[in-house]
Amino acid sequence: MTTLPSLPVPKHILFDWHGTLVDTQDAMIAALEEMLPQMEDLHLIDRLQPEEKCHSKDDVKLVRYMRLFHRLHPKILAERRVSRTEIFNAIFGDDTEAKHLAHRAYNKCYRNHFGKVKPFQKGVREYLASLKRLGITVGVATNRSREFFQHELRTVDDGSWPRLVDLSICADDVTFYKPDPQVIRYALAQIDTYPRPETWYIGDSYLDVVTAREAGVTAIFYNGGCRSEQELKTLFADDSRYQPDAIINSLEELMDLLETVQRNHPEAFDKIVSKARPPSFPPPEPPPQHIEPDWHPSVAKLTPPTIILFDWHATLVDTLDAMYRAVDDMLPELEQHDLLRRIVDPKQSKSPDDAKLVEYVRDFAQLHPKIKADRKISRTDIFEVLFGDDQEAKKVAHKIFNQHYRNHFGTVLPFEPKVRSVLLSLRALGIKLGMITNRDREFFEHELEAVEEGTWTHLFDTMVCGDDTANRKPHPDQLIKAAAQLGHEPAKEVWYVGDSTTDIIAAKTGGFTGVFFNGAQWDLNWLQTIFPGNERYPHKPDVVVNDFSEFWALVLACLRNDI
Repeated sequence: MTTLPSLPVPKHILFDWHGTLVDTQDAMIAALEEMLPQMEDLHLIDRLQPEEKCHSKDDVKLVRYMRLFHRLHPKILAERRVSRTEIFNAIFGDDTEAKHLAHRAYNKCYRNHFGKVKPFQKGVREYLASLKRLGITVGVATNRSREFFQHELRTVDDGSWPRLVDLSICADDVTFYKPDPQVIRYALAQIDTYPRPETWYIGDSYLDVVTAREAGVTAIFYNGGCRSEQELKTLFADDSRYQPDAIINSLEELMDLLETVQRNHPEAFDKIVSKARPPSFPPPEPPPQHIEPDWHPSVAKLTPPTIILFDWHATLVDTLDAMYRAVDDMLPELEQHDLLRRIVDPKQSKSPDDAKLVEYVRDFAQLHPKIKADRKISRTDIFEVLFGDDQEAKKVAHKIFNQHYRNHFGTVLPFEPKVRSVLLSLRALGIKLGMITNRDREFFEHELEAVEEGTWTHLFDTMVCGDDTANRKPHPDQLIKAAAQLGHEPAKEVWYVGDSTTDIIAAKTGGFTGVFFNGAQWDLNWLQTIFPGNERYPHKPDVVVNDFSEFWALVLACLRNDI
């Protein structure tokens, strides 16, 4: 525990709610997962914070992920440290109206999930009772709506908490959400006082510290997420004005702080802290970590590239919205084209998720809503899952898809802001570039002209589309043709970079180096599911990269090692 030299005697202690006193993470995540796919309909995608204005690299990744996938980044889901307020502040910046729209949409979804509430750590009730025995006013200042807070307060620990909380202020009691200090000012006004250092505000987020500092009260950071010392330094590194007065890792350490205060001010409290405090309870358990793939660039041993071929959709560019709309339109037509009966037996699927996709399409002739919410799987992968080795069925499916894609295609964005710079830099190194896509040329050429005002049209030395060869990916025909157009046979010095299992199968069966572009940020467990490396599904990537900066570093490292 780290503190400043001395802290004022606390007459009032205000707590944040979620992530500090209680754990409502399951309900919060469920509500966010329901709400975020609605962002396009709410016109919030266009209001996302520009990446260059983001405060940190993590915020950049979060904004990019939201723009592309309209869902939570898997690392947030795994580590369970970030609140919806922090998420909305990160992705919308200073756009107050956008944040209010997002909070309203969230609250509507939260009504379907709230009620799942438990103490954040063992002994919260006992620690709150100790504060009351010391004569300290206990309050809650939260961005939670009162509708939800009151229910959760009455529910947690079998309804034993209302007598322990003297006052509360909620989001709908004030005009602005935290980090605006209004929540603290309004809370203290209920007991006819105003913000001073004699009020402590305890919360689990950087925004809570900012709120306390802006209000002029003592800021205590509750490290319930079990961040490391280095993570804490990084969290509070940006602005010297917003440093906590103390950091505690548990409510037991809060009692230690109060004992220290009493040693300096013997008459501070109604009772002796050491006698009023409860028996020690254990601190919160650290959350599970997001496990990075073990095909990481730092451990990869690759043949340096002379040619790099790229997939198009979800690797170089984002055309997710148009693709999913076209798939939605075409699936109800499977039966009239005699394709429903040609869908594979779910028992033959690679994974339980693939089996569920097959069963849902077979039963309802549409994608499961979770597939569209996750936005992880391409139409080629969908057709591979549905039709397996039935090449003729896949050809018919692609043809139907193309008919519907004409109604939706046109909006094309770089997958990352600096993709074009990376491509130009690769060319400057003397590496030849190619583009491989299952898109028909009709669509690809339009999209190539559309992305960044046509400035990509001369970046590639060869481009092979889905209708340029007899077989589309995962067959390696397109890769072999592209290599031949550049005067090269299939070889490990020809890299193919793509975001799907289909891309890796094409690369590995063709004899190329397969680079999996993990734009969806899957963790190791999921990658091992989709690339099991068994007899039936033997093909695994040679390396996994999570973004283009990582890819660029990989290329440079391989070239440097070849010198």
